[in-house]
Amino acid sequence: MLLRLEPLTEQDGQTICEWRYPSPYELFRWPNWESMAKDGLEFGDPRIREEQYLAVRTAHNGQLVGYVQLFPMDRTLRIGMGLRPDCCDRGWGTILAAMVVKEAQRRQPDAEIDLEVERWNKRAIRVYEKAGFTITDEYERRASHGTVNVLCMVWHNR
Repeated sequence: MLLRLEPLTEQDGQTICEWRYPSPYELFRWPNWESMAKDGLEFGDPRIREEQYLAVRTAHNGQLVGYVQLFPMDRTLRIGMGLRPDCCDRGWGTILAAMVVKEAQRRQPDAEIDLEVERWNKRAIRVYEKAGFTITDEYERRASHGTVNVLCMVWHNR
């Protein structure tokens, strides 16, 4: 599957807010678009959307199949990504992770590239390990669905 990264549009954000994941991944759903835009949350804020978010589209027909975030933190670029629910478990995650790393390197060549993943999410951890990330830390942090135990993973295939 050939994928491409493009600017995330407001329409893309509205569409992403409608995605519904099966259990146990349902907790990763975004709030409704009206709340996101009203409260300026993440890609609901036009400036954050433009600076940090990209749409993931199929190369052949431009269909929206995911999104990525590149969040700058001092000397680190923290990445996040999500695939449309029906695109999960197809092997696209490793391809997408490699694309995001390449984009992160293009944006900040000297930055460390990392991500956070909830400890229970073995599917995502396997994807990130295949893409060259290793676990470097574990801690608790606040998330929209409560306090969660996360792993910090750093990309080491330089």
